[in-house]
Amino acid sequence: MTTTEKSNGATGYGVAAKIPASAHPMAGEPKEIASNINYHVRYSPHFSAFKFEPEQAYYATAESVRDRLVQQWNETYLHYHKVDPKQTYYLSMEYLQGRALTNAIGNLNIQDAYADALNKLGHKLEEIVEQEKDAALGNGGLGRLASCFLDSMATLNLPAWGYGLRYRYGLFKQRITKEGQEESADDWLEKFSPWEVVRHDVVYPVRFFGQVEVQPSGFRKWVGGEVVKALAYDVPIPGYKTKNTISLRLWEAKASAEDFNLFQFNDGKYESAAQLHSSAQQICAVLYPGDATENGKLLRLKQQFFLCSASLQDMICTFKERKVGKGSWKWSEFPSKVAVQLNDTHPTLAIPELMRLLMDDEGLGWDEAWDVTTRTIAYTNHTVLPEALEKWSQAVMWKLLPRHMEIIEEIDKRFMEMIHSTRPDLESKLPSMRILDKNPQKPVVRMANLCVVSAHTVNGVAQLHSDILKSELFADYVSIWPTKFQNKTNGITPRRWLRFCSPQLSNIITKWLKTDQWVTNLDLLTDLRKFADKTDFQAEWESAKMANKQRLAQYILKVTGVTIDPNSLFDIQVKRIHEYKRQLLNILGAIYRYKKLKEMSPEERKSTTSRTIMIGGKAFATYTNAKRIVKLVCDVGAVVNNDPEVNSYLKVVFVPNYNVSVAEVLIPGSELSQHISTAGMEASGTSNMKFSLNGCLIIGTLDGANVEIREEIGEENFFLFGATADEVPQLRKDRENGLFKPDPRFEEAKQFIRSGAFGSYDYNPLLESLEGNSGYGRGDYFLVGHDFPSYMDAQARVDEAYKDRKRWTKMSILSTAGSGKFSSDRTISQYAKEIWNIEECRVP
Repeated sequence: MTTTEKSNGATGYGVAAKIPASAHPMAGEPKEIASNINYHVRYSPHFSAFKFEPEQAYYATAESVRDRLVQQWNETYLHYHKVDPKQTYYLSMEYLQGRALTNAIGNLNIQDAYADALNKLGHKLEEIVEQEKDAALGNGGLGRLASCFLDSMATLNLPAWGYGLRYRYGLFKQRITKEGQEESADDWLEKFSPWEVVRHDVVYPVRFFGQVEVQPSGFRKWVGGEVVKALAYDVPIPGYKTKNTISLRLWEAKASAEDFNLFQFNDGKYESAAQLHSSAQQICAVLYPGDATENGKLLRLKQQFFLCSASLQDMICTFKERKVGKGSWKWSEFPSKVAVQLNDTHPTLAIPELMRLLMDDEGLGWDEAWDVTTRTIAYTNHTVLPEALEKWSQAVMWKLLPRHMEIIEEIDKRFMEMIHSTRPDLESKLPSMRILDKNPQKPVVRMANLCVVSAHTVNGVAQLHSDILKSELFADYVSIWPTKFQNKTNGITPRRWLRFCSPQLSNIITKWLKTDQWVTNLDLLTDLRKFADKTDFQAEWESAKMANKQRLAQYILKVTGVTIDPNSLFDIQVKRIHEYKRQLLNILGAIYRYKKLKEMSPEERKSTTSRTIMIGGKAFATYTNAKRIVKLVCDVGAVVNNDPEVNSYLKVVFVPNYNVSVAEVLIPGSELSQHISTAGMEASGTSNMKFSLNGCLIIGTLDGANVEIREEIGEENFFLFGATADEVPQLRKDRENGLFKPDPRFEEAKQFIRSGAFGSYDYNPLLESLEGNSGYGRGDYFLVGHDFPSYMDAQARVDEAYKDRKRWTKMSILSTAGSGKFSSDRTISQYAKEIWNIEECRVP
């Protein structure tokens, strides 16, 4: 520790020592809040005494906020128990929560009081917030959507709970080196999370392997194998300016003391003595472990089943608890009290597990169990990518979950019988429609098919995506169950994604609208259109945007060492690195721009639009081409940013370790955002909504929610390019048949990489993936080459528009004004009414 740090710590403690340390769990006044924080410093100690540096202050502050949340949480739970409403249980393998402190004090409407309290204790709120690590419980849009949904469920006072897994090391922490992306374990739980409460009284057994025992009566029971415990950790989710505080329940896998073999340990057989303990720890070690090996596949499947089994046992327990003292009840009432939403195919095993629990543990017959299950479970599809529509080896499933495979076989058999008897016209389609793929080379269980056959409702997440599901992916099922399929366009919470991450812009919106009701009614933003041409409003808007850009520039300097100019156009693409999301198209465009700048005279360069291109996101550890894209972005940046001829006109920056907290700095500071996936491949996207809400303009294809964003904000405020979804299949065929003629600019950009301009790394495998006629891989399956000229033309339109500052600012305002539809409050209201059939249950 440096002298300065010692001094700050001592000073901090000296100031804190003057404040009485007394418990005030529901404190509202700064003085009482300061006392409550100091109470946690003294009596909930996690560090050495007499330290009150920012880290210690953060944990004490978080625990003081948690006091209030626990009180509201308990009242919410007791109210639900008393009223016994129908409740939604949201099952997701991912939750990207982001930092909890800012969100909690914002939703509780006590941020100013906490800022004052921390000042009294010698600290600044902004400094304390920075001490919190993002919870590493997710990866991309799927997890962030789940977190936005929880925020909206609480804000709308809906009876709902989230279920997930408590990953010890998350996906990974991304580090950028000269070699590109490097992965290391995320250390978010290195100390502890002050937001979670362990529930030692909420523990359920979860079995793996074993065999099915058939009793003389014909009753079947799953026995043997290994049994681990699911222990609940609850994270409070407060609603905005409401008492309702719901729960995100995270499961941790544990073995018991009896499973530790003391005799083997004392005999020196340490690993075998603690084998089940080690096996249990693996289940929640990381998100999406590599599945190239059979052990990897077993572990992934274990994770999914562990989430489903523990969560369903918990729901059944709650259902029974709420029936105590209320007379007789029947299992047929279960769907009128429980709604289960599967967030993608990861929790599909909830279907056979609910059947097993009802039949084997509760004694129901098949028909009754099937009726309960199909009226309880709904399924959200998030992708049309074949590799993301999970298929599990039948051999692996039989090994790990023998009873569930029996149940899945029976569901498949009954589905086929239904087709034979009611829809003989579909018999030729059965091989692709059935749940069990009987391909002798690779027999698999098709999880999406199991969801569609079993769920009462199937929804897509943007209008275009839902249309594709109905017309292509699930078309044959639609002909059987036309009313089963719905659209629920995704949304984002306006609290985290505007009110809290961009307070200056939020305050301007509130000032001009003369109300802050837009925070829970985003449609009110449409009134901003009235002021879009007003000079003084535009000046205030530009001032707020510039403040956010300056904050972003400081962040980029801090984490990358690259100085960027806030007066340049901030052009940002941040999302999971994947070939279909086409970060490669973005960087090829940047390479062509750099080459043209190099060829210009100094005078010509002065007339160009200066631009800072920022790209961020994680490439999955085993996805080689995605990691090559990260490496290419970094190599281009290293050359461009150090080229004195052009670096005042162009910078290229890879933003490392992209997460929610990084997004909260990037998105408010953005001016142009790239949502450039191949049309028909992005289910929705939600980062596009976050950027638009913050007055950022979009360059994008007609894909996912881009279609609806463009409709809402106006075609003239969206930079459109590229093939449409209905054109893509034919374009792929043309490419395969050698009919594609590449644009000279596309060839020029690729050749510039091959020339060694960006170093000696071998980019040929990446470039060959773009060669449609080379026979390599899928031959530019994502149509980068086809869309490149249209993309470059759209970028030229961006450059021209940015030169007219008044026009650009108006477009920015209209982007925010048109974002009302994209609130997760609207999305969740629709789920509640049209899928879950649940109603508001406000805590009095």
